[in-house]
Amino acid sequence: MTATPTSLRERKKAKTRAAIREHAMRLFEEQGYASTTVDQIAEAAEVSPSTFFRYFPAKEDVILIDDYDPMLVEAIRAMPPEVPPIEAVRRALRDVFYNLAPEVWESERRRQRLFSEVPELRMRAMNQMAQALDLIAEMIAERSGLPVGDIRVRAMSGAIGGVVLALLPPGRITGRSSLGPADFEQLIEGLDLLQKGLPLAQ
Repeated sequence: MTATPTSLRERKKAKTRAAIREHAMRLFEEQGYASTTVDQIAEAAEVSPSTFFRYFPAKEDVILIDDYDPMLVEAIRAMPPEVPPIEAVRRALRDVFYNLAPEVWESERRRQRLFSEVPELRMRAMNQMAQALDLIAEMIAERSGLPVGDIRVRAMSGAIGGVVLALLPPGRITGRSSLGPADFEQLIEGLDLLQKGLPLAQ
């Protein structure tokens, strides 16, 4: 799910981007990630290699780049200011992932399967978590009124990132005929436990 493009130019760009990604995914599945070239993807999508690189900086970015971070940021920023940071993240996850269309879930299932099959993609995705932590820290700083470099902000963003990595690392959700909102319930529950101070007693 992405924000609906408002202009004809934006709609055309979104359509081209989606076509490139779809053909890339198909080729990765048919002939393997390593055996697929940018030229092959561009030819299948009926675009030039230079057009491919305008949308995706490298071949791996077809899989690594998703549309969820901007949506989550928008959802978090839309929360009332009195909502605590972790609760804002939990609500944003529900708002975003409970409203994705079935075809988007199918695309995400295919993407997760590629993460599980291609170690270098999985490692790159794990490395991207550092960037995600910066994004989380910015959101927490905005909501708390603290500097983004404050130790409390950094610790909380790291804790949230740790819950994500522990419960939903790239490539974990694989081999299923379906993928949907229920798969994120454990993550939301984990963030709830974090908000409560991670009690271990039953």
